[in-house]
Amino acid sequence: MTLKENKMNLCLKKKKFIEMSQLVIVKGDAQAIQYIKEPSEEVQLAAVESDGFVIRYIKEPSENVQLAAASQDGYAIQYIKDPSEEVQLAAANQNGLVIRYIKEPSENVQLAAVNQNVYVIQYIEEPSEEVQLAAVRKVGSIIKYIKEPSEKVQLAAVSKSGYVIQNINNPSEKVQLASVEQHGNAIYYIKEPSEKVQLAAVRQSGCYIQNINNQSEKVQLAAVGQHGNAIYYIKEPSEKVQLAAVRQNGNSIIHIKEPSEEMKLAAVSQDGNAIKHIKDPSEEIKLAAVRQNGLAVRYIENPSEEVQFAAIRQNVLAVVFANSLAAIDYAMQ
Repeated sequence: MTLKENKMNLCLKKKKFIEMSQLVIVKGDAQAIQYIKEPSEEVQLAAVESDGFVIRYIKEPSENVQLAAASQDGYAIQYIKDPSEEVQLAAANQNGLVIRYIKEPSENVQLAAVNQNVYVIQYIEEPSEEVQLAAVRKVGSIIKYIKEPSEKVQLAAVSKSGYVIQNINNPSEKVQLASVEQHGNAIYYIKEPSEKVQLAAVRQSGCYIQNINNQSEKVQLAAVGQHGNAIYYIKEPSEKVQLAAVRQNGNSIIHIKEPSEEMKLAAVSQDGNAIKHIKDPSEEIKLAAVRQNGLAVRYIENPSEEVQFAAIRQNVLAVVFANSLAAIDYAMQ
């Protein structure tokens, strides 16, 4: 080996040794790279993989170094001049909030950002419909940060959470329907809902009628048909509505002032125990009650022998409440 070759070999070894020393140093303290003159790419990578922010001390970092820095800490992108889309994606995937430091981000970058942190959509100027959809499908209420969302975006949002309709201006009937179908009580936030929307809400839960003004009889019937106790929220219900209520739930008669004999009969026929809500029931009502549920006799003051017999025939355990010897003898047979 010639003297020249020996010198070159020695120089390479020295360079390698220096690089290895630098690697050890930056792995221990990435900030130390600012004191290293012309560090190799390997040294640069070791530093930014430990602390992405130190890229600010590196002159003209390669794309590989930029990617490593952005992947370690997305905020490092603010120190990268004219980052490529790939670098932007790496940063957005690491921390969606860095979208604030990216000029005119592509749709792909916007999507990466909102998928990492849905709330960053508020920092994106004029996000595409696809980006908006990605956001509201994750969190419906995010629609409040979107200016003039399309009906498609509105539908996606209310399908995620019906209550977000409160953040939508002048929603169409289609959006209103989707909202109450997701949660009937969302009708509380809808001004002057159509009868179709009202029906969709009360069919989910009759008690949601409490949030509806100017209820039609059709809506009232649908409400009490779903839950009889919904009649509590209806002012001056018609006899037809009252009957529908007690036929669905006999105990809803408690909410009806001065019920007719027909209503009383319908109530106890649905649930014999409803007789406890009826003042001075007739013999016919008493008999209908115990024929539906023999144990309802316990709510009847001084039941006649006929009522006691009817109760025991329906449920022999009703003998516990009997005070007629004949009825007791009948039960013992």
